[in-house]
Amino acid sequence: MTRRIRLIADDYGLAPGVSAGILDLLDRGRLTGTSCMTGFPEWAEAAALIKPLRGRVAIGLHLTLTDQRAITGQSSLAPEGRLPPLRSLALPVLRGRVADRDVHAELDAQYNRFVEALGHQPDFVDGHQHVHFLPVVRKWLLARFPADTGRPMLRGAPAPAAMPKVAAIAALARGFNRSMQGAGFIVMTPLAGIYDWRQPEKFAPALQAAVEALPQEGLFMCHPGHVDETLRARDPMQSVRTVELEILASDAFGASLARAGVEIMDGRG
Repeated sequence: MTRRIRLIADDYGLAPGVSAGILDLLDRGRLTGTSCMTGFPEWAEAAALIKPLRGRVAIGLHLTLTDQRAITGQSSLAPEGRLPPLRSLALPVLRGRVADRDVHAELDAQYNRFVEALGHQPDFVDGHQHVHFLPVVRKWLLARFPADTGRPMLRGAPAPAAMPKVAAIAALARGFNRSMQGAGFIVMTPLAGIYDWRQPEKFAPALQAAVEALPQEGLFMCHPGHVDETLRARDPMQSVRTVELEILASDAFGASLARAGVEIMDGRG
């Protein structure tokens, strides 16, 4: 029996080079879909490029609460109009030093820009640096997508592992899968694709492990793209994106899928 897995690229809309690389992989059938960052000036153009793929690929919303300009401007979340680094976000949010209403206003603005540009709600929702696991964002998800409406899928937690990075994400996500499934959401799980991106050579083994062992409909996240000046100005994750792009587009990756009897799910599920 053919095993079908999800490969989803984060960060569509982060920079033109990132978006172009993701579109190339979508066209090749090497991705299930991508999640979109809607807060940048280029979003309208990026949305117009991906909109024709609606229905063939999964187009999601990549909730962003760190490191970029806040759409909503200055608030307790972004005192100077810029979203904080993750290390300066999680603890203040958990201790109530950041007002829920300010977080929710920013997420509403990102969601509204998605819907205005694409004409439909996201097929799924995830979070930049996994911020969708934060309790304040869980509240937003439940309020934004009530039980009597069509709901997007959600990216779920990774399986427990000894790797410190995986363990930290799993701790942040504790209870997420269970509570969101209990509320009626479809949660895509388990999450794979977590590795130290400062060591690009670790991407290929992580991808191969997913091809060999990720269960039916499991999710592998990735961050492919071309490096351009816009990306260099916005995000430290740079050269590794080119590595991921080249591997995912390669004939060798296609051959590894065939050997393992694995297919990449498309946006139709």
